[in-house]
Amino acid sequence: MRAAYLRLHELGWVHSVEAWSLDDGQLAGGLYGVAIGGLFAGESMFHRRTDASKVALLGLVRLLDDGLPRLLDVQWRTDHLASLGVVEIDRDDYLQRLPSALSLPLPEALTGSPRAQSHPNRD
Repeated sequence: MRAAYLRLHELGWVHSVEAWSLDDGQLAGGLYGVAIGGLFAGESMFHRRTDASKVALLGLVRLLDDGLPRLLDVQWRTDHLASLGVVEIDRDDYLQRLPSALSLPLPEALTGSPRAQSHPNRD
């Protein structure tokens, strides 16, 4: 599974959003998922420091917020994700929105721009 996701990352399909500590420059948390056009399907979140995955999710939302009708699929609504603003939409609504989202270009922030790739250890 790891090899498959690494290969998908090399091909530009899998992306990570990371939160780095300003104190020591260490990775504090993040998330990764598959991006296809205007769809970002989240796969997993993690944290090494309290709330770091929440910071990464906020970062992802900001990266995707370009005014286009994108979809951020978090797999399921949990109380934790709902506390961050996640809302559940029914299957028919999702399927209606999906073709439009898939037809969009990948967000510029995920295409390898220096801003999207910067963190304390690289700057």
